[in-house]
Amino acid sequence: MRTRIKICCLRSAEEARQAIAAGADAIGFVALTPPTARTIPDQEIAGIIAAVPPSIETFVLSAAPTAEVLAARARRTGATTIQILSYLDPAESARLAALAPGLRRVQVIHVEGPEALDLIPVYAPHVHAFLLDSGKPNAPRPSYGGTGLPHDWAVSARFVQVSPLPVHLAGGLAPDNVGQAIRRVRPFGVDLCSGVRTGDHLDPARLAAFVDAVRRTDVALGGVR
Repeated sequence: MRTRIKICCLRSAEEARQAIAAGADAIGFVALTPPTARTIPDQEIAGIIAAVPPSIETFVLSAAPTAEVLAARARRTGATTIQILSYLDPAESARLAALAPGLRRVQVIHVEGPEALDLIPVYAPHVHAFLLDSGKPNAPRPSYGGTGLPHDWAVSARFVQVSPLPVHLAGGLAPDNVGQAIRRVRPFGVDLCSGVRTGDHLDPARLAAFVDAVRRTDVALGGVR
């Protein structure tokens, strides 16, 4: 089973086309309130997603604290998957599953230490997958990812070993380290934003190098995941 590739923080239909043509299995769009430099409006996300082939999974990223807001954002954008950046109250996580049973739900876990493992039983009953990232949601100025910084892959590897759900790995991945990350962590998929960008733009050369590094690593591992 090959490692899935998700390219995130896309800003335009052209970037989406580039990511898909390069071999991405999934693409992601940032929808945060208040907005950041990577946020694009829901209506623009919807327009881009409308032209995406059905075989490509589409993620919308939100840190909204309630199930109603998360479900509504997914409906407005037409995304197949909601990537939940904040730590929802478990009751809200369960409510989202009830409100939008057809929506794939991916809970982000910000790996700040071994305590990340304690969140597996909290969210596993309500989501389809986890995504490990390097944000600091409880900092004075919360960060929900896109930092370009790796976290402790030893913790991530243990998380993958004990999780009953698929686990995506994010946080500081780039063409020159993704092979090592896959060998160390053995994730279901890899996800990155800044690692394939130069300035504000998706970099085709870095994107191609990243996809090539993932595929070469899969071949070296014999496709065993």
